[in-house]
Amino acid sequence: MYVHLGGDVSVIDTDITAIINLETSLPSDEDINRFIKAEEDSNRLQYIEGDIPKTLVLTTDKTYVSSVSGSVLLKRLKSTDYSDIT
Repeated sequence: MYVHLGGDVSVIDTDITAIINLETSLPSDEDINRFIKAEEDSNRLQYIEGDIPKTLVLTTDKTYVSSVSGSVLLKRLKSTDYSDIT
């Protein structure tokens, strides 16, 4: 199933490896800043159009900066229906 990250970006739910809430991390958090810089340098970082960045969504292929809150993304992930998988 796909999870909508904002804008026109959706990813396969099983490709999501982490969701990092930027709303609770400090702007001075060097680990987050270094990670974002490294992802940008390796051309893996993609900004999704929208308002203020609220989350980093790490997938197997890319890291997305989304304006959708982490709690909303988690609800979208939890609502994924696996009942059709046998």
